[in-house]
Amino acid sequence: MPVDPTGADLKRYLAEDPGGPVVMLNLLRFVDGGRPSYEQYAREIEPFLARVGARVVHLGDTSTALVAPDGFEWDAVLLVEYPDRRAFSAMVADPEYQAITSLRTSALSDAVLQATTPWPA
Repeated sequence: MPVDPTGADLKRYLAEDPGGPVVMLNLLRFVDGGRPSYEQYAREIEPFLARVGARVVHLGDTSTALVAPDGFEWDAVLLVEYPDRRAFSAMVADPEYQAITSLRTSALSDAVLQATTPWPA
């Protein structure tokens, strides 16, 4: 399973933009010994998030699954809120950010990265 979005994925992500804030859901499965690398990535991403006005909503380990198909087991979940989809795209296009992405990529065996949008109030 790929762990990084492709250029085509990012183009579709922007083309399907409904406008407004976006929370990116990250479901993470680590390779053996990968967690320390991801923890370093999580620390190093903070300035990049701040530059684009984003914030970590939640980062934590998964626990007891009450409803899930067999094999649907993740190690951790990360939720990051961005002011809009362009902010996320700007961050991932930043060459300085790209220099730290190997920390994430090498840490993961599988991942889900999915945009979510808030329901109307």
